[in-house]
Amino acid sequence: MKRFDLELAVGVFFLIGIICLAYLSIKLGKMEVIGHRGYEVYAKFSSVGGLKEGASVEIGGVEIGRVKDIKLDPKDYTAVVTFALHSNVKLPDDSIAAVKTKGLIGEKYVSITPGASERMIKPGGRIRETQPPFDLSEAIGRLIYGSPGK
Repeated sequence: MKRFDLELAVGVFFLIGIICLAYLSIKLGKMEVIGHRGYEVYAKFSSVGGLKEGASVEIGGVEIGRVKDIKLDPKDYTAVVTFALHSNVKLPDDSIAAVKTKGLIGEKYVSITPGASERMIKPGGRIRETQPPFDLSEAIGRLIYGSPGK
């Protein structure tokens, strides 16, 4: 009987450990298990330069969502980026989305600068104004070799 109690205690302890590990994996991986509570908008960029799915979407340094999907539009060869935004955030329809880098060579994220319009972007709507990421190697090339056309 004592052996059974010991095996039961070890089994319960092991099960609790597995549950804690799964919880930490989901939280640290910033995964959505049940589903995202919010809405989606998209934007078209000429280049996303290293932006990945799951990257944060921020306004003023505060995370308001994540990059859900990145696809190529076959009609005009632009990158179509879909954002999953929190439901409590409403964006004016003249907002600007820009791909930025955290630090000098850090991870890419999307920074949104809200506009002043009274009209808001509806779920499934589009952010019309975008800015591609700053290309450091291109800037260094221009500095060394001069700007093209001169």
